[in-house]
Amino acid sequence: MAWWDDFPAMDSQWLSQLRRTIDGAFRSFSREYGEAVELAFEPLRQFLLTSERLLTQSPWPVVMGGIALVTWLASRSTKLTLSTVLILMLVGYFGMWQDTMTTISMIFVCTMVALVVGLPIGVAMSRWERLQRLLNPVLDVMQTMPSFVYLIPVVMLLGIGRVAGMIAVVIYAVPPVIRFTNLGIRLVDKDLLEAADAFGAATWQKMLKVQLPLALPTIMAGINQTIMLSLAMVVVASMIGVPGLGQPVLKAISNQYFTMGLFNGLAIVGIAIVFDRVSQTYGKRLQKHLEVVHG
Repeated sequence: MAWWDDFPAMDSQWLSQLRRTIDGAFRSFSREYGEAVELAFEPLRQFLLTSERLLTQSPWPVVMGGIALVTWLASRSTKLTLSTVLILMLVGYFGMWQDTMTTISMIFVCTMVALVVGLPIGVAMSRWERLQRLLNPVLDVMQTMPSFVYLIPVVMLLGIGRVAGMIAVVIYAVPPVIRFTNLGIRLVDKDLLEAADAFGAATWQKMLKVQLPLALPTIMAGINQTIMLSLAMVVVASMIGVPGLGQPVLKAISNQYFTMGLFNGLAIVGIAIVFDRVSQTYGKRLQKHLEVVHG
């Protein structure tokens, strides 16, 4: 007999009671405050719908030109810009333009929300050790928890749809921004901070003019990871009604449509490559610029 056979198991009746208590409390909270929570997220829903309409209802040459312009401004790479245009043309040629634009709008909004939430938390963690010790286990749980688990409480509160998917995506994708912002600020050379102190810089001036600019390359690496995680989670979020490329993939799995799944999967890969290359190239350009300025 193995030693673990004698290990005292938790009383099943007590455990069942605990589960029922927690589930009942959460259901009561959802019934009581569900509408208030939905109302609180209404501005985000409108922002998402506006972004989606802008990309899906504008003429495709205008949208393609705008994406190509943003790609070139961020990377200053003609090769990368032409590759982006080619990927978008192939997406349109195979009839996936609408779903692709919907997915891009979702990723854009989720990334913006993650930055608004994550950057201040990362800055705060870099300033207070106690807050860092408190939040690090929370971030570990957020990054290791299976993505499907996030969908359960969000759907119970907000129902099926775009907003629930957006919140689940943000929860899953925000930890890299927080961690890399904290790390980037902590890696700033102490001599530069002492020089700023010698010139009489206030705390907020050191943060805005010294620490954040020098931490930008590291922060950009975190943004890159957030974008990739957002894209991965958008596909999972299609299970709760989030439109985009994830829904055809889900339909292909359910109905064994190999070609549909393959084409939409390749479209997701194409978008991921574009976002990854553009954000990485922009981060490298920032780093070179800062080396020239401070070199």
